[in-house]
Amino acid sequence: MTTRTSAIEVTGPGKSYSADRKRADGSRGTMRQFTVHHDDVTIPIYRGGQGRPLVLCPGLNSTHADLHELIELLQRDYDVVTFDLRGHGLASAADRYSFKAFLSDLVAVMAELGHLDLPAAPVLVGYSLGADLAVHYASEHPGTVAELVLIDGANPVPEPFITEALAPQFRAMWEDLTMQQEAVRGTARQVLLTAEEILDLNIEIDAVRSGILDRYRKIDQPISMIMSTSMAGDSGEGHALRLNQNWRAGVERLVREQPQITTSWLDADHRLVFTRAPEIARIIRSAHSAAGEADSMNTP
Repeated sequence: MTTRTSAIEVTGPGKSYSADRKRADGSRGTMRQFTVHHDDVTIPIYRGGQGRPLVLCPGLNSTHADLHELIELLQRDYDVVTFDLRGHGLASAADRYSFKAFLSDLVAVMAELGHLDLPAAPVLVGYSLGADLAVHYASEHPGTVAELVLIDGANPVPEPFITEALAPQFRAMWEDLTMQQEAVRGTARQVLLTAEEILDLNIEIDAVRSGILDRYRKIDQPISMIMSTSMAGDSGEGHALRLNQNWRAGVERLVREQPQITTSWLDADHRLVFTRAPEIARIIRSAHSAAGEADSMNTP
């Protein structure tokens, strides 16, 4: 799903790890920065804060720099690890941008964390496309994460978002977005994907979500969702109305099948991770506390 001008969701072998670790100073405070090299791309990883380990996976068209407010808030209670997906921020460009390729970026980051001797399995937080990546990762790597927090993504919507009728409108919107990206080219907020690549990813994520319920069935860890009430805007009519209804219907479908999943709704659009960061941080802390209490109750 795009994260700037629209609420439409999209969204290996030969690994080697850099020994170069440096300090990244910015508005988030001081973070350690290192890199992972895999699949012919270089992924920058950032770590800072204190407390329980937490991995934050960005979404399509969002970078670690865009998420600075949420990161800073989470660092007060967590040892936060975040990164840039291929073609985003300070990550290198790639010759392909697919769901599978982005998932491999998350897998590579999580594998690198295995070298860091973390005191506990991390909380895995994903935003937008990052939420879908988190669900797929957790379903394929049981026992490697303590819990999942999914922010406005990984939604088993009953209908696809990108219909044939809407595709030209979204292509034009993403063409505008890529033109705007010229202003931040070469910075930590850049996105290197073309409008056509973004459109193709949105179509792909529709297909991915058609089968995501099977992924949820394989996950034993606690799951919390933080969702927007008006992901496509609050016009209340036309395409936005249909998309918002589809979004809510997907969550309702999920919790009917998986009633143990907790859901928080924020009165916001898909930009909620930028506009409602304090509330999201509070919900994540609350979800962590609730999961901890449940674990203690289940301990013999």
